Amino acid sequence: MSPPDVLALREFLGPELKGRTISDARHTISLTDIRSHSCLVGGARELSGRSVLLATSGQLLSTLAMIELDGVARRMLLCPPDLDPDHVKALQAQAEIDAIVTDQPQHQGDAGAHLVVGVGLPEPTDAGWKTERATEWLMLTSGTSGLPKIVRHTLEGLAGAIVADGPARYRSATWATFYDIRRYGGLQIFLRAVIGGGSMVLSERGEALADHVARLRAGSVTHISGTPSHWRKLLMSGATADFSPRYVRLSGEIADQAVLDGLARAFPHASIGHAYASTEAGVGFAVDDGREGFPADLIGPNRDGVEMKVVDGSLRIRSRRTARAYIGVDAPPLADADGFVDTGDMVELRDNRYHFVGRRGGIINIGGLKVHPEEIEAVINRHESVRMSRARSRKSPITGAVVVADVVLADGTDAARVETIRTEILGRCKDALAAYKVPAVIRFVERLDVTEAGKLARADA
Repeated sequence: MSPPDVLALREFLGPELKGRTISDARHTISLTDIRSHSCLVGGARELSGRSVLLATSGQLLSTLAMIELDGVARRMLLCPPDLDPDHVKALQAQAEIDAIVTDQPQHQGDAGAHLVVGVGLPEPTDAGWKTERATEWLMLTSGTSGLPKIVRHTLEGLAGAIVADGPARYRSATWATFYDIRRYGGLQIFLRAVIGGGSMVLSERGEALADHVARLRAGSVTHISGTPSHWRKLLMSGATADFSPRYVRLSGEIADQAVLDGLARAFPHASIGHAYASTEAGVGFAVDDGREGFPADLIGPNRDGVEMKVVDGSLRIRSRRTARAYIGVDAPPLADADGFVDTGDMVELRDNRYHFVGRRGGIINIGGLKVHPEEIEAVINRHESVRMSRARSRKSPITGAVVVADVVLADGTDAARVETIRTEILGRCKDALAAYKVPAVIRFVERLDVTEAGKLARADA
């Protein structure tokens, strides 16, 4: 028998949600049907108390399984679709997985119980469904080329910012996100939709941006989030016409002033802001004043259950929203002795406002001097003809390395002005940056790659 205060996702699916739906490119399912039917062949009962890997091909299948298994399974490991198969097996062992929920044939030979999910919802739900336990939600860190870490959350922690924000505030909302909901940023939007009683339109892996935005318009999406890289790609695409969300949020990367201003021009009637969150630290805060960075007075005293400090330039967070621990043998401590998570995001105080300057692990070395590529990109992106940029290092026989900037220009830029734009960008960099940070080379490129997690792909040449 679970304690009465244990949250379970399915308990938010009440009869008042009639008409609210979750959809992808092929299917639309009502939240009331999800409550009254099972997506698991044979039902969820045999997975009671088990440690389950959710390895489905699509996000909609994962949402159905998450709703059904939360409060029933001991733990759920959310598996993004781009994960290396060898990594999957290693992570299964670390998380002590003894069951797999999947629609993918390649997993059918794996050990453990397999219940195939389906969007047809053919199975009536168990009449006696009830919350049995507080299920552990296991998520994977992003931004690494090696084996990701497994982070353990509870639904209470994941939903902490939603509860603090007042879930009833968004009952009329239709949510969307460019993230995959099996990653932390996307999961936050999925939970906002379900807990807040809204609808949701899911993204589709590999879908053309214009087709995705057409679905967002057709689904009357009002609230949408993504990384700054997601939003830059949308602004570059020209697909914003006739799309008028009321609520636009950025997270996952540094939101510089250029992208915030670009979104304000594209969506003049929307509330535009950026939020700070990470898989380990949870949701820290949101900024809605249209400016990059965040007010200095957010550091220090506890606000809405979140306390922050800066140590050696790195932002640290302590709250009930942070993850509980890393999972696995020899897993490192997630927080320090005082309960603060070191985010690894570096900040600088300027004029009573903290500005993000980059990741501690993303520094490039130029002749023995440390450079945050994001600091250079923020200057370049402020040029009115630039849509997106990436700063990186390139080997040099003289200094060992130099800064190279890859720049995507806005559609319609006059080809005759390219050299003038190059000169203007260099001039702005020289005015704003130390000499060793100024790009030695500026290359104009057609596009820049974005990772599956929605972040700018970075690699040195």
